[in-house]
Amino acid sequence: MINVVGLVAKYGEAKAIEMAGWLVPWLKENGRQILVETEFSQTGARACDKKEMAQKADLIIVLGGDGTFLSIARLVERRDVPIIGVNLGGLGFITEIAADELKSILAQTLEGKFSVEKRMTLEFRVYNKKDSPKKFRVLNDGVITKGAYSKIIELETYVGKEYLCTYRADGLIISTPTGSTAYSLAAGGPILYPTLGAIVLSPICPHTLTNRPIVVSSKSTIRVTLRSAGGTVILSPDGQDALRLNNGDVVEIRDYGVPVSLVKTPSRGYFEILRNKLKWGER
Repeated sequence: MINVVGLVAKYGEAKAIEMAGWLVPWLKENGRQILVETEFSQTGARACDKKEMAQKADLIIVLGGDGTFLSIARLVERRDVPIIGVNLGGLGFITEIAADELKSILAQTLEGKFSVEKRMTLEFRVYNKKDSPKKFRVLNDGVITKGAYSKIIELETYVGKEYLCTYRADGLIISTPTGSTAYSLAAGGPILYPTLGAIVLSPICPHTLTNRPIVVSSKSTIRVTLRSAGGTVILSPDGQDALRLNNGDVVEIRDYGVPVSLVKTPSRGYFEILRNKLKWGER
C-alpha cells in the first residue's frame, strides 16, 4: 500500500518546480502524505533529507535527469519501494517517463497497477592501511581515474581469484548494466540489457590498445589495487562522491544484493528508448 510519497526534483529546474506545484496538492487530494526536500518546502509538504525519505517513502518520484535519480536511488535499501523517473528534457536513460505521461502513470501506480524492472546495484569497498573500509553503493558505475595533471596509472585487477591484467590507463570504469549506457558507453563499452546479471569493466584511454572492455558475471568479486605512487587518483561512485586513493589501496566490487525497483512505462520498451535516445536508424 502506497501511503507516503517522496518527491525529489532537480535544483533550479523551472519545469521541476512547476510540476511539484501541481503534484503536491494532487497527491494530497488522493490521500497521500508527501515528503519533499527542503528546497521544495514552499509546496506545503513536509521537508526532510534524502536519507530520511529513502527510509520512509513507499513510492519515490524523481523529476529531473539521471543524476537526480542516482542521488536518491542508491539510498533506498528496501527492494519493494518503486521509483518513478520523469525526464525533463535531457538524455536520461533511467528517467524514461515523459512529463506529460506522469499523471496517468502515477494514478495507476497509486492503485497498484504497475510493473517494475529490477536494476542491480554494486557495492564498492575501499581498503587502505590506515582507516576502516569505506563502503559505497552504486546504480550506474564507479570510476577510478587519475587527476588532470597526473601520469597514467596502473590498476592491478583480479576477477575472483584469477588475475585479469594490470591496466595502464587514465582510469577504469566498473559498471552495472544500467550504467552501460553512461560513461562506460563513452569509453567504448558495450550496451547491456538492463536486467542482465553482469558487470562491465571499461578502461579509460588504455596505453595498450588491445585492453578492451570486458563483461563478467554479477556473481564475480572484482579487486582493483592501485599500483601507482604520486599524482592524484580518485574513486567516484555514481558521480556523487569523490574519494582519493593512495598507492596500495584496494577497491573491491561485488553485487550489492539489493536492486532498485524502477517503474516501467507501459507505452515503450527498452529498445525503443535506445533508438530514440541514440538516434539509431536515422540518416
